[in-house]
Amino acid sequence: MVRWLMLLPPVLFAGLAATFYIGMQRDNPGQLESVLIGRQAPALPTTALPGIPGLTDADLRTGRVTVLNVWATWCPPCRAEHPVLLEMARDGVRVAGINIMDKDANAVAYLAEEGNPFIGVATDPNGRNRVEWGVTAPPETFILDGDGTVLFRFVGPLIGTDYETRFVPELAKALAGEG
Repeated sequence: MVRWLMLLPPVLFAGLAATFYIGMQRDNPGQLESVLIGRQAPALPTTALPGIPGLTDADLRTGRVTVLNVWATWCPPCRAEHPVLLEMARDGVRVAGINIMDKDANAVAYLAEEGNPFIGVATDPNGRNRVEWGVTAPPETFILDGDGTVLFRFVGPLIGTDYETRFVPELAKALAGEG
């Protein structure tokens, strides 16, 4: 009996090592896959920030590509990516937002101070709708084609090398197919 128990730790270690090795052989081991890719965007929350245009499902189906950003004021990476969202909006990209698990007053004040890149903002104060979108934590950003189909999901802030090498080419590809 004792000899059999002595084999257990090396066998468990080998199994764990094999699992890690298989996971590292994926095309992009750091990327979380989304079941929404190629499907219609889930329903949006029906609530909005006071004094700021809301966001409706029809806003995602205008025939134009939309970047949908899930954000919160209490999220430091969301604040870090905000200038990128402002730049996208200045460049003519349709940027929409879902503010999650935040206080309306904080979100309104933040957008008044830092600028509002969004064509509309839906709110998800309890975080219930984020589950339908598969959002694990803000910020997360989706690229939607003109009929509301999810083309790409980006987890994390829109800054740095990962943003430049993965998000920017996907947005360019979506915008090129828009015409």
